[in-house]
Amino acid sequence: MAYVETKKWIVEDVDLNYPQIQEAAMWIRKNEVIAFPTETVYGLGANAFSTEAVAKIFQAKGRPSDNPLIVHIAKLEQLQELVNEIPAHANTLIKAFWPGPLTLVLKKGEGIADNVTAGLSTVGVRMPNHPVALALISEANVPIAAPSANVSGKPSPTTAEHVYDDLAGKIVGIVDGGATGVGVESTVLDCTAEIPMILRPGGVSREQLEKVIGLVAVDPALEEDGQAPKSPGLKYKHYAPKAKLYLVDGSVSFLQKQVISAKEKGKKVGILTTVENDKTYQADVILSCGSTIDLSSVALNLYQVLRKFDEYDLDVIFSETFSEQGVGKAVMNRLTKAAGGDVINE
Repeated sequence: MAYVETKKWIVEDVDLNYPQIQEAAMWIRKNEVIAFPTETVYGLGANAFSTEAVAKIFQAKGRPSDNPLIVHIAKLEQLQELVNEIPAHANTLIKAFWPGPLTLVLKKGEGIADNVTAGLSTVGVRMPNHPVALALISEANVPIAAPSANVSGKPSPTTAEHVYDDLAGKIVGIVDGGATGVGVESTVLDCTAEIPMILRPGGVSREQLEKVIGLVAVDPALEEDGQAPKSPGLKYKHYAPKAKLYLVDGSVSFLQKQVISAKEKGKKVGILTTVENDKTYQADVILSCGSTIDLSSVALNLYQVLRKFDEYDLDVIFSETFSEQGVGKAVMNRLTKAAGGDVINE
């Protein structure tokens, strides 16, 4: 479906009576698709009870229909409409982390559109910690199914401009609430398993979860090559810039050797690095995504930097690797997906 114009609603001071929020919510109720900011990335939202509306998400993104979506809510009453049961540990997590970047996978209820869950018996639900998102969901008065608001395979959008670059003419409008705050998507936790299991690392770390509920497992597909992950957003290659990306697990000098080798073959080369090392390398394009001593800064800037590389017509990009402690686990998960699993080890 094509739209003559994709509208932009700029929202600076959030108020439920803000006319831009009201207009965007009206389109949600009309079963159209609207992009909106969350604290993680921009989401591409539609009425989670409407099969017709949800189908438009898949069409706009070019997303495979067997890749389930996460549903966003603004109040706990909406959770009751979406799921059959809420285990005790899920309630504990809700109290600790909602609103926030944690998606809980629970047994789904009857009303939700089947294409939201790709036919699964479970649904992922979260309450975003962003005033614009909460205002939009409240005004629409329906839960909103929303993956990231990008063309499938590209880096997720952290600004309204990223969304417009990907989806102009494919959706009704974009609620522009400024840049997002976390930068990588929510953690997805399967609460139907005997031991809660992380299906996708994200803005809430395993360490944080275990402080609240004890032992937390990790989907083996996140640790082993060749297994298909169960989480929304991780089944297919994702987050990739146009140029081929390689992770380089080794020293600064080893990464520089990869650059020299590629340059000798006539390739235009980029490096993804940190503020600690960005003056150390020599390449056509060198971009820093944050600091190794503050991995939250790397998470915040990662997608923006991956998109920035697309402006330079590069042939190949070499990226440093990061500690997998805390949010670093999510950073390395996204980089590994963006590289298609290709790692050069020293």
